[in-house]
Amino acid sequence: TSSAAAPSARMLRAMERDLGLAPGLAADRLANETEAGTRAGMLRNTLGDRFAGAWVSGATSAELTVATTDAADTAAIEAGGAEAAVVEHGLAELRSVKEKLDAAAVRVRTEQTPVWYVDVRTNRVVVQATSRSAADAFVERAGLAGQDVGVRVSPNRPRLLADLVGGDAYYINDQARCSIGFSVTKDDQQGFATAGHCGDPGATTTGYNEAAQGTFQASTFPGKDMAWVGVNSDWTATPDVKGEGGEKVQIAGSVEALVGASVCRSGSTTGWHCGTVRQHDSTVTYPEGTVNGLTETTVCAEPGDSGGPFVSGTQGQGTTSGGSGDCTNGGTTFYQPINPLLSDFGLTLKTSSAAAGTPAPPQDNAAADAWAAGRVYQAGATVSYAGERYRCLQNHQAQGVGSPASTPALWQRV
Repeated sequence: TSSAAAPSARMLRAMERDLGLAPGLAADRLANETEAGTRAGMLRNTLGDRFAGAWVSGATSAELTVATTDAADTAAIEAGGAEAAVVEHGLAELRSVKEKLDAAAVRVRTEQTPVWYVDVRTNRVVVQATSRSAADAFVERAGLAGQDVGVRVSPNRPRLLADLVGGDAYYINDQARCSIGFSVTKDDQQGFATAGHCGDPGATTTGYNEAAQGTFQASTFPGKDMAWVGVNSDWTATPDVKGEGGEKVQIAGSVEALVGASVCRSGSTTGWHCGTVRQHDSTVTYPEGTVNGLTETTVCAEPGDSGGPFVSGTQGQGTTSGGSGDCTNGGTTFYQPINPLLSDFGLTLKTSSAAAGTPAPPQDNAAADAWAAGRVYQAGATVSYAGERYRCLQNHQAQGVGSPASTPALWQRV
């Protein structure tokens, strides 16, 4: 569910600090972003294959733009509360171009072309490279020579953010240090989500207090950057993440934020920092391997912050993977989205909404496509619930409370 208690004053002040907002604007920004996600989802369902992406802009994210490949959709987009952008390529077409680059990366070295992604705001696939010639060579090897692929020349090369010195976090095999992401459960086993590069299956962990903690149950890296640790009975899963000044921020769900939306990150090295989503579905080449499906942000991070949580308001977004720069001069950080992690490992996110609400009633004679708590749904997916059909508006994991009938921010009856 996307509803939750209002963000704390400390969290809002941190957003105002890092995003350069005037006092009082952070709360308006979060409210606008929540509403924009629902409106964008409805318009995505209306446009179908003509949908080419959506993003928010402005100091308070008050402007929602939805892109389409057909100018005839302009009136419908404006009626849905958004500005229309008429573009050449649909989102599905752009993703197919990026997939060709992903496939080429298996065959060729990509140290000089470390990042590529779909940029919905420019309606292009963009390759970040150390030189124009390196980008052109990569594009040609992918069979895309002559196509409209953008190039961003940058000396920055993303690095993973694990740390080999001590700190207040969790430790892997008494050597490396990473940060806890989100509390999760799998059946009766409690644990936490974190970065895949932090540890291999079977690696043991100790907590910030050096007490025995748990074991990596599953880990994927490279390709993806996701893992989860099962903890012993001395540790209890909570919906909390450490916010500004150590304040606890309760996670209510995992509704994916739009491009341009606000995100904040917590890490054991640098604490709490905020920024915005640049784009989803980025592919990143680290010295240790290539990872697909990451989200790029303007938030800074440093070694030891790996695995820590990214949140937007009270919605969990993902776990810190890597980046470039630092929190003194600013930087770019990528996170592994949380919903694919939950889906791949069969985990349930620990949330405040599940603890506080009334569970949705079970369905009698449920159909094969029946809505179910704990399942991860992608925008556009359809389910049945209580004899009605619904279409998903925003990527999220269904919570134990808030059925499709009672969460219009996430589901549209069809």
